[in-house]
Amino acid sequence: MSATIPGPDGQPRCRWCEAAPEFFAYHDAEWGYPVSDDRRLFEKICLEGFQSGLSWRTILAKRENFRAAFHGFDFDKVALFTEQDIERLLQNAGIIRHRGKIEAVVNNARRAQEMVARDGSLAAFLWRYEPDPAQLPEPQTVSTSPESVALSKALKKLGWKFVGPTTVYAFMQAMGLINDHAEGCVIRSQVEQARNAFERP
Repeated sequence: MSATIPGPDGQPRCRWCEAAPEFFAYHDAEWGYPVSDDRRLFEKICLEGFQSGLSWRTILAKRENFRAAFHGFDFDKVALFTEQDIERLLQNAGIIRHRGKIEAVVNNARRAQEMVARDGSLAAFLWRYEPDPAQLPEPQTVSTSPESVALSKALKKLGWKFVGPTTVYAFMQAMGLINDHAEGCVIRSQVEQARNAFERP
């Protein structure tokens, strides 16, 4: 089976885009492009945690609701959430109402503050785990890597929650720590150009 499918413009895209029409825009404009903005990194690691056991389509459809519920994933604001806020979010039908995952976001916001105080930024810490591109397997053939296992262990040691190796690997794919676009995907070269121009934090 080919790793690509024709996109709306006839150009090849990663096969996973065929799962939902809204995936094409996300695939073309976001997935795999390198990110150093702390708020976007925090948002993504939280949304990957919410996705655990669910589909990315479910999360993407609710992303704006999540952003509204968590103050745009401003972790300084989320760190101030109380038990009352958690109870309020559990009544919010626009997000995934899972107590453990909601509590993890609040916990992780506090851990993010600690990381910024210690390392200067989330990006400075997370990008230390960027793998050597020459050592990567064929695109989209694995769901974890030695780097995602190492980053998962490091985050858990620092008290982060819902950051298992598979969740962390999906985060690394999405935030551009690896270029996992399929060989032949029209976006792969664009992501590679963006990665080459990207200034590591």
